[in-house]
Amino acid sequence: MFVDKVEVTIRAGKGGDGKLSFRHEKFVERGGPDGGDGGNGGDVYAEASNNQNTLASFRYKKLVAANPGDNGEKRKKHGRAGQNLVVKLPVGTVITTADGNVIADLTYNGQKELIAKGGKGGFGNAHFTSSTRQAPRIAEFGEPGEEFAAVFELKMIADIGLIGLPNAGKSTLLAKISNARPEIADYPFTTLKPNLGVVDIDKDTTVLFADIPGLIEGASQGKGLGDEFLRHVERTKLLVHLVDAYQDNIAQAYQTIIDELAAYSPKLAKKPQIVVINKIEGLDQEIIGDHINTIKKSAKRGTKILAISAHSGQGVQQLLFEIKKYLQKVAEKQAKTKRPEDELPVIKLPKLEADWRVVKRKNEFVVIGRKIERFASRTDFDSSAGVQRLRDIMRKMGIMNELERRQIKPGQKIIVDQNSLEY
Repeated sequence: MFVDKVEVTIRAGKGGDGKLSFRHEKFVERGGPDGGDGGNGGDVYAEASNNQNTLASFRYKKLVAANPGDNGEKRKKHGRAGQNLVVKLPVGTVITTADGNVIADLTYNGQKELIAKGGKGGFGNAHFTSSTRQAPRIAEFGEPGEEFAAVFELKMIADIGLIGLPNAGKSTLLAKISNARPEIADYPFTTLKPNLGVVDIDKDTTVLFADIPGLIEGASQGKGLGDEFLRHVERTKLLVHLVDAYQDNIAQAYQTIIDELAAYSPKLAKKPQIVVINKIEGLDQEIIGDHINTIKKSAKRGTKILAISAHSGQGVQQLLFEIKKYLQKVAEKQAKTKRPEDELPVIKLPKLEADWRVVKRKNEFVVIGRKIERFASRTDFDSSAGVQRLRDIMRKMGIMNELERRQIKPGQKIIVDQNSLEY
């Protein structure tokens, strides 16, 4: 089954917990702390692969999770780091958060992107020894790995997109000009999934075509096969819009597709098109000319309109040469355009991890900040020594001073990373 969009949960590995331990050896008095650190959690990577062509493996697998790190052990033994997870995805997959922010866009074979960072391992009590603290009873929990709901969306990477109403001849044309073998029949909706075909226009020009299932009026509202496959022509440089020459109303057939493109995406509707009147075998030149003039009245000025027969091959070579000419113009324009690396870099101040702020909610004070939240996530709130260490860190960072400036009173709650402690 062809699956091109799935929702999953991505979870990097949790860091291992640090060990609270003291040496216990015969004839060794007060052996001292020997708890080891936890190992780091595994990261989650996405890698583009030409060996994948669908997202079907994630249809029922909704959790993508890396391994956690092992806990620290006695005798200062560090826990083993969790193994990284590499997720193989088809070239053309876009990974976004549930609210639409793009995390990675996999556009070429072998591209590898970090999408979720594993949590750091917690320190064991051997880490906290000092000249004034020789028997620390502090050990940290490992940090949780990054976790979020994500969407994997496959958008095929092709140069040319074939669009049109059902039975307009898109699959026939693709089979004629390439080695692709899409299903072809004399009834609508024969094509149920996108097809790709490699076309050699001449010895120097190879072009990748994408054929998507036909659209009908109301596709943007979910009628027919809906517009779910239009994502596969979003990346194309040019759309080839096929119109069946035997339609009762040529202008309406053309306008239906234009309207559905605009309903799906205004950007896609503005993409350049070559309009192709198909199935002209046996038609008089006068009728063909009338069809061309009819579409000219609705099409944008400068739109190339051709007449072909995908079945017999009539006019197909001219269509391929027109496509080649357009792609050459695109290449020349891109060559003249200043490359991004030639432009002056935009320097932005990074958001500092140590930044924090205090928000008062009813009778509580909530401390928000990446660094202090990380410390809190690693703190054992059942350990008085661990809580006191967190208080010391908050005082060093100036958080306690801010709370006192806000007139916090003894007994009021301080919330950090969903954990609470009393002032």
